Amino acid sequence: MDPELLERITARRAELDELEEQMAKHLAEVRAERDELAVAEKVLERMSEQLAEERASAGPTPGQVGGRAVMMLPHRTSGVEETMLPPDYQRILAVVREAAGPVMARQVGEVLGVDVSVRARLEPLRAGRPRLASETARRPVHHSPVTRDAAALMAVID
Repeated sequence: MDPELLERITARRAELDELEEQMAKHLAEVRAERDELAVAEKVLERMSEQLAEERASAGPTPGQVGGRAVMMLPHRTSGVEETMLPPDYQRILAVVREAAGPVMARQVGEVLGVDVSVRARLEPLRAGRPRLASETARRPVHHSPVTRDAAALMAVID
């Protein structure tokens, strides 16, 4: 046998052994990272479920404006349920949905238990309508489509 050829074969075998060792180490690192990602996914799923449950069970929170207690309304997003609204708002929406057309402030007042015989008691119900209408007029339609509920709420006057 040729000693030079034997030396070349031995050297190449040593290179391949070293490369195999490096690749095995790299493969172990890749598998460890993949396992860590699997754990991270499970933690994320659990946290997302917990947050969703917390959001679903959380009701509207009271706040203070000008020293008066008010109910804070959630921002309008696709994931917000009607149950997040204060009970009075939920009742107003129910009245609007049951109505065949525009809803009168008197009808809403009766459902909310407001003394409808006193016209001044209906003013807070009427006062919200111009704000709703002007806010809707400023928004482009493609950002805030007017639903039957929104249109009926805007018609809560008289």
